[in-house]
Amino acid sequence: MKKHFFYMISMAAMMASCSDKGSDIASLSAGIKQENFDTTASPVNDFYQYACGGWMKNNPLTGEYARFGSFDKLAEDNKKQLNDLIVEIASQKHEPGSVSQKIGDLYNLMMDTARLEKEGIDPIKPDLAKIDGVTDKASLFDVVVDLQLKNVDLYFALYVGADPKNSNVNILQTYQSGYALGERDYYIGDDENSVKIREKYKEHIEKMLLLCGYPESVAKRTVESVMQIETRLAKVAYDKVKERDPLANYHKMSVDSLGAIIPNFDWKNYFSKQGLDVNELNVSQIEPVQEAVDIFNGTDIEVQKDYLRWKLIDEAASCLNSALDNQNFEFYGKTISGRTEQSPRWKRAEAFVSSSLGEAVGQMYVAKYFPEESKKRMLELVGNLQKTLGHRIERLSWMSDTTKQKALEKLDAFHVKIGYPDKWKDYSSLQITDGSLWENRCNVVKFRNDEAVAKAGKPVDKDEWHMTPQTVNAYYNPTTNEICFPAGILQYPFFDMNADDAFNYGAIGVVIGHEMTHGFDDQGSQFDKDGNLNNWWTDADSEAFKSRTVVMANFFDSIEVAPGVFANGKFTLGENIADHGGLQIAFEAFKDATANAPLPVKDGFTPEQRFFLAYANVWAGNIRDEEILRRTKVDPHSLGRWRVNGALPHIQAWYDAFNVQPSDSLFVSPDKRVEIW
Repeated sequence: MKKHFFYMISMAAMMASCSDKGSDIASLSAGIKQENFDTTASPVNDFYQYACGGWMKNNPLTGEYARFGSFDKLAEDNKKQLNDLIVEIASQKHEPGSVSQKIGDLYNLMMDTARLEKEGIDPIKPDLAKIDGVTDKASLFDVVVDLQLKNVDLYFALYVGADPKNSNVNILQTYQSGYALGERDYYIGDDENSVKIREKYKEHIEKMLLLCGYPESVAKRTVESVMQIETRLAKVAYDKVKERDPLANYHKMSVDSLGAIIPNFDWKNYFSKQGLDVNELNVSQIEPVQEAVDIFNGTDIEVQKDYLRWKLIDEAASCLNSALDNQNFEFYGKTISGRTEQSPRWKRAEAFVSSSLGEAVGQMYVAKYFPEESKKRMLELVGNLQKTLGHRIERLSWMSDTTKQKALEKLDAFHVKIGYPDKWKDYSSLQITDGSLWENRCNVVKFRNDEAVAKAGKPVDKDEWHMTPQTVNAYYNPTTNEICFPAGILQYPFFDMNADDAFNYGAIGVVIGHEMTHGFDDQGSQFDKDGNLNNWWTDADSEAFKSRTVVMANFFDSIEVAPGVFANGKFTLGENIADHGGLQIAFEAFKDATANAPLPVKDGFTPEQRFFLAYANVWAGNIRDEEILRRTKVDPHSLGRWRVNGALPHIQAWYDAFNVQPSDSLFVSPDKRVEIW
């Protein structure tokens, strides 16, 4: 089961209530920044433009970004801090095998462009030779396994994670994969954008093969082979809405049963070669796996070799010379996302190290930049919002007492993670050598694979983190019933130690409420307090809940995000429910926290107005047209503009704060508003 992130990865510190601090309140700022506003816009007709227009004007998109928002700006600041730490390490000699040696050497390898140019495609030639040496199904089988172990995306993929119906135990799981564009519509859609992307993808494949030294005839043949296989895989893939259905993606079975359902594939040998000793697994999507096996068995070996060769080149491009790296960006960066400039090398090097040795880098980061008092205040705030959500559940008119009790039990069982893990990951078995960048990237993949293999069939470590501490994001994980707020997000614009509760509840408070609500959205609500996919609802309550979510889905379906292109309300339903719940919970908690000491008007805005302005400013950002189209297809989050203009019209407190009238553009009649949690 996928975790729910606050935003998609480019994606809470919070001040606890300070309303009992007497005279301290007066010294706290409003938090909001006047330069972020566009006062020429009307807050009741376009609140997003009103609250964020100034920020958008002052932070125009650079060529490096397809989307750049206030949280991206925070991530940029974090990158600079992290890079300074890494560069200091990379400039020194360290004991072989030490974490510092691994961080420094990996960074230097990424930055050594002269070496990358000299090596060309030499680092992947041994893998290419293995592909060239395939002569029959047996050798094809072995090469497929070898490449998958290097994280080359072929046919379908495996991972190890909590069994959705037995969340205390890790189980081997499959998921649909094998098509580079990652979205089925790009292969089968007849809309203008899908057709354009598909044709540009074909051109890209041909150019990459030519850059690798293959003759034009091979390059053109590879295009046909790749499109043949990837289109077949895409055609049977679950769409984004069905991918979100936990029950539709749960098919637990024995390895023997898998062999009976999808025969003519040596599953036991396949898993054994992956290092896995398993008797059962969850086949998340049966039809795509069946199709992959049919392709493997029924497609000409030479066609499959073309496919394997391309997938290897596609995966390795960023670890090879500039010609391949630049062409890779030309397609994935420019064509798909609309970016015009590749990120500076140091940013990509920092990101590579941070993803490869994430907690080791994170440990350094929190030691220098994360104040421990933020963690304490965050825990208090989470407690406040948890209490508020409990009260809201108790007051629900549409839910029976029986289901309410189960919901409250789940709420009470939330596992809260803030800042950084209590136990840091051990990287002693990760080998970083003086070999090529590709070789060491494969070493990182092996380290992760070994971790996964060791978990299969073993108890779930519910203290493990699924984000690094330096990440500017947050998440809810249904199988552990946990909410997590890394240190990286516990900064402005989400949290300001010097701002009052109106700002902090509107910013980080909503983030907290958002993640809590994920436990009760259309996906999370299907998991019980122990993290098991288990129906804890009465039939009547389930129907009442679904009828309310339909209102949300239909509302977002009606939003035109680009000329002739509409949002997908069913795909974004979980995130929209979470935004709505987060706003409702955080606002009520804010009012409770300040009831005995109401906040004054500051900078010309009431505390209630500042709450909503703080929320909107979290989503301030600019985005390219290409990225709007891409995210509408692949991102379960609504676009930033609609996380404001689409969410607030369903919140009565916002109407009250800004005196919104029926004649105003954003007004939604009360009978058409969403009311869930």
